[in-house]
Amino acid sequence: MYLFPHFRALLKPASGGMFVFMGERLIDAQYQKSPIPILRAVRALRGMEPGEKLRVLATDPGAVADFREFCLVSGHALIAASESHGVFSFSVKRGETP
Repeated sequence: MYLFPHFRALLKPASGGMFVFMGERLIDAQYQKSPIPILRAVRALRGMEPGEKLRVLATDPGAVADFREFCLVSGHALIAASESHGVFSFSVKRGETP
């Protein structure tokens, strides 16, 4: 991963191409065009329990609007969104909805 090369040893592989870092699932969707980052997040959130957190890294600027809209209509909470050196980071808390 580009953002966390020195943390690579701390990442624990999880199913579906995700990692777990500090209790938060992580999807690295950098260099994937929209809507792939949001589709990967949707699939991951389906397999998570309410209250669990998912972080998605993306480089497509369209992901900003995608994640905001997705969280508004799906019942999940967008608890953080940031950008650093062209990489967008979204932290989503799984809602109660199925």
